[in-house]
Amino acid sequence: MIKSRSQRIGDLVVAFFCLLLILVCLLPLVNILVRSLSSPEALIKNKVWLWPVGLNLTAYTAVLSDSRYTWSLLWTAMMTVLGTVISLVMTSLCAYPLIYPNLKGKKVINAFIILTMYFSAGTIPTYLLIKDLGLLNNPLALVLPYCLSVFNMIIMRSFFYGIPESLRESAEIDGAGPIRVLVNIYLPLSTPVIATLALFYAVGRWNGYSDALMFISSKFRQYWPIQLLLYQIMNSSQGIDATQMESMPGLADTIKAATVMFATIPILCVYPWLQKYFIAGVTLGAEKG
Repeated sequence: MIKSRSQRIGDLVVAFFCLLLILVCLLPLVNILVRSLSSPEALIKNKVWLWPVGLNLTAYTAVLSDSRYTWSLLWTAMMTVLGTVISLVMTSLCAYPLIYPNLKGKKVINAFIILTMYFSAGTIPTYLLIKDLGLLNNPLALVLPYCLSVFNMIIMRSFFYGIPESLRESAEIDGAGPIRVLVNIYLPLSTPVIATLALFYAVGRWNGYSDALMFISSKFRQYWPIQLLLYQIMNSSQGIDATQMESMPGLADTIKAATVMFATIPILCVYPWLQKYFIAGVTLGAEKG
């Protein structure tokens, strides 16, 4: 198909704005990477922008040699995997019953669920609830309070609606119960939306620090995720050796940049593996409401 001149111009305009958006998102990340690889002296003199000046791996050596960073990174990865699995289970169990047309009180249940998208108790009531449940300074406080997203549940429910009812009915005729239908029919056919929601939940858990800031005190730093540790580092120079600071005044900035890269790269590596499922899950899940 031969495009007209106006269509080609329109494509060029769209491509230009897409490229501009990519640069806006990519340049800050490139700058942080370059700063983590540059010498402290170059940072002090503001010579670093998009290319390393005085290539230096001291910051990465300092981060890798500090058990706080490595343990926090490992701990965050474990909490991300655990939180994602629990969230997917809760989302599936919440979305699946709502596709049954004969579910009693279905409209009321949907109304109450959607209501939570617009109104929440707030920070203080949430903190008091976590305290009354005995979850303060407990790793479960990083998983259970936010294990279900209504928005993600609606996406999964919409995807379930797209699966032919005849498959469920034929399985029920053969004697399969609701759980078996969910496990053997719906979930195997829902790989795109499961991968999409897994990415949503994983990114949210990996980047989360406010819940740890509220529910985990400084006495239990072993439960701090990498983002909270990074937050503390960005607001102070704690953990940086004073002798190194005197000999290399700009070392604190390079260590901060290296820590940001350690907190960013792992979750970026997950996306390419889920990209095809991500696109399919978002588009297919939006076909039906």
